[in-house]
Amino acid sequence: MDASVLQAIARWPNVPAVAGWLSLDRAGRWRLHPKGDARQGGAGDPITNPGILAFIGRNYDRDEQGRWFFQNGPQRVFVRLDAAPFILRTGADGVSLHTHTGLSVNEVSAWWLDQADQLYASTDAGPGMVEGRDVAALFEAMRLEDGGDALAAAAALQPGAALRVRHPAAHDVVLLRRVLAAELETGLGFIANPAADVPEGP
Repeated sequence: MDASVLQAIARWPNVPAVAGWLSLDRAGRWRLHPKGDARQGGAGDPITNPGILAFIGRNYDRDEQGRWFFQNGPQRVFVRLDAAPFILRTGADGVSLHTHTGLSVNEVSAWWLDQADQLYASTDAGPGMVEGRDVAALFEAMRLEDGGDALAAAAALQPGAALRVRHPAAHDVVLLRRVLAAELETGLGFIANPAADVPEGP
């Protein structure tokens, strides 16, 4: 987090948090909601200014409840997540991963596959959804613990079942779980549509 932001928090520690003004879409695009309608499903407007995008990325974090936020100076702005806290993309090698904010993923501790075959990962950076165009490359590098074809096994996997798989992004054998999309928030530990706390009265 930027030093100037930390200084602002220290100077004005009691600024109420807000929700409804910012979202992250499934393509990893930040979207501003001038009407404050993010929690109601509003589409919002894409943010394209490189400086603003970099500022949001540097000051993006989570609280102990699993609510992800952009720390805008002294004010915490909770983010609606259309997929996950991070959108994960592969590097030029087709194996390494980085987040939509530019963080390198050093470790994957679990994989998750929903009923639409969208791939998610628990990582040291936080939970993320793998961008659709990169899923095939990740499965090409993934193998079952015994060396078998992970993609074929995953295609036959039923909800609630899991495979033990190897992938270069994970330093050990980890689980690949088939889940329903509705189970992802609990499994990955985030709140997709967070509300701000109601300030206490005087």
